[in-house]
Amino acid sequence: MSEKHVDEISGVETTGHEWDGIRELNNPMPRWWVWTFYATILWAIAYAIAYPSIPMIKDTTKGLLGFSSRAELQQDLDQAKVAQIRFHDQIAARTVQEIDADPALREFAIAGGASAFKVNCAPCHGSGATGGAGFPNLNDDDWLWGGDLDSIQKTIAHGIRYDADADTHVSEMPAFGEILDSTQTAQVAAYVWSLTNTPSDAARAVAGKQIFLDNCAACHGEDAKGKADMGAPNLADAIWLKGSGEDAIIRQVSAPKHGVMPAWARRLGEPVVKELTVFVHSLGGGQ
Repeated sequence: MSEKHVDEISGVETTGHEWDGIRELNNPMPRWWVWTFYATILWAIAYAIAYPSIPMIKDTTKGLLGFSSRAELQQDLDQAKVAQIRFHDQIAARTVQEIDADPALREFAIAGGASAFKVNCAPCHGSGATGGAGFPNLNDDDWLWGGDLDSIQKTIAHGIRYDADADTHVSEMPAFGEILDSTQTAQVAAYVWSLTNTPSDAARAVAGKQIFLDNCAACHGEDAKGKADMGAPNLADAIWLKGSGEDAIIRQVSAPKHGVMPAWARRLGEPVVKELTVFVHSLGGGQ
């Protein structure tokens, strides 16, 4: 047997391994570390016996304690559903005004409404309810059919120009391209644009005011601030659903676009419609 090598500086025996002249000292591990390592092994064995851990062909060992994370999750879900039943029953029995006036119910309704909105309404109105081209922004103060709780509830429940619902909102702007000539259309567009912006031709805008009063005021009002009972938009608030600018106004006056919103009452049920109503109203623009 070859003689063991001892390091000259430390006086500690080496392991006999050598790499490029570098030797490894044979220092034993600290006893506390060794006992800790043994303890972790015993803990792992005990854990494997007590809890599901060892994989089998189609399942795992059940463990002496019979613990199941899936069963625990299901229990938590069942408890949450039981807690929610009370709120669901109250929402079904109360009006949207009563729900909005109750802090606890309002918080629950807003949470439920936000979830329903993401699934059913966000494809058109956007995840933040800010709308898009042809789809209203639900965060602002511009409400075609009214922004109070009752009006929002009716709009959500029965939709707009939705033929399958007899109570849906119905209004259509005439195609004034068949009523006004191109000069008159350009004049009324200049006038409407002048309500919130500088028109391309001031004289044309002045001439367009009378055309507006004769043809448009019946729905939009003489002040052009709209009428919610007719779904006529406010033209004096600088909010443009179908596009801004005189050219866009000319196109809408000549051949108006009419959007359609589904009726959600039959699809979602009255309680969810109420939750959506409270949620939309809470976004900041509700009247």
